Amino acid sequence: MASNPSTHSWRFFRAGGFDQPQIQSGADLLHLAELDQKLWAALACPTRGIEFDNRTLDLIDTDRDGRVRAPEVLAAVQWAVNLVRNPDDLVAGSGALKLASINDATPEGKVLLASAKQILTNLGKGDATEVSVEDTTDTVKIFAQTRFNGDGIVPAEAAETEDLKAVINDIIACQGAETDRSGKPGVNQAKADALFKDAADFAGWNARSEADAATLLPLGDKTAAAHAAFSAVQAKVNDYFGRCRLVAFDERAAAALNRQESEYLAFAAADLTISADEVTGFPLARVAANQPLPLKSGLNPAWAGGHGQPGPRRGGAAPR
Repeated sequence: MASNPSTHSWRFFRAGGFDQPQIQSGADLLHLAELDQKLWAALACPTRGIEFDNRTLDLIDTDRDGRVRAPEVLAAVQWAVNLVRNPDDLVAGSGALKLASINDATPEGKVLLASAKQILTNLGKGDATEVSVEDTTDTVKIFAQTRFNGDGIVPAEAAETEDLKAVINDIIACQGAETDRSGKPGVNQAKADALFKDAADFAGWNARSEADAATLLPLGDKTAAAHAAFSAVQAKVNDYFGRCRLVAFDERAAAALNRQESEYLAFAAADLTISADEVTGFPLARVAANQPLPLKSGLNPAWAGGHGQPGPRRGGAAPR
């Protein structure tokens, strides 16, 4: 509560059965702290549920308790009047602030003026003499043409060298992209750390493979090809042995699990190729109880090419 009487002349209006002070001029703002708070219409209000910009209310609510109180209003008013040459500009009812009105005699005022000019320049309005609310709210447009905007995400276009640009693109390709404030794909610290950790793990694995090649590369240079071949047929091999276990459980399942004769008749009249789609979906070999998988004869011809995968297919569903 204000303890010293105000020397400022206030104007009042009658509303709700009592007199309320009017804020009509910059001088009223300058002397607001002197106004006895018993004359305020309210000493606190919520930051939500009222007809006022939520972001502005959040800035005023410095203790983040969801309510704006009288001391916070006074602090915000004092901050605002210190940043302009003439506080009357704050009550003019305009949606724009002239750059010439900003008080750059203080460090904070210099920062505000520089920021306003930078925003206008980024928006392609470098010759403008005032900055509006709309100018400051569209951050996508403000930062669309800037290299660094403080959001912690670096797009490839911000790289100073082609090598660095290539690294950023590699990170995006391997780890996915984060969206920069400008709307462009980029990388943040977490993405970069993840890529270099993966690279270090790969380098470590490579080093171990050289030191213990007999264990990690049992087939030497052919190990990678063998692994690829195994991966290509693993599901099909599991399918075969699963069918064999079912026949061992109940021999009546053998006919169904080996495919019905009618399924052969459906394509028997057509010209068959070794990789016909219809054959590719059949089991790897004829299914029987407790039967091992033959590796040379009796294999499904579509999978018997010796490369661990079916030959070229004409289309249709993936191998089952």
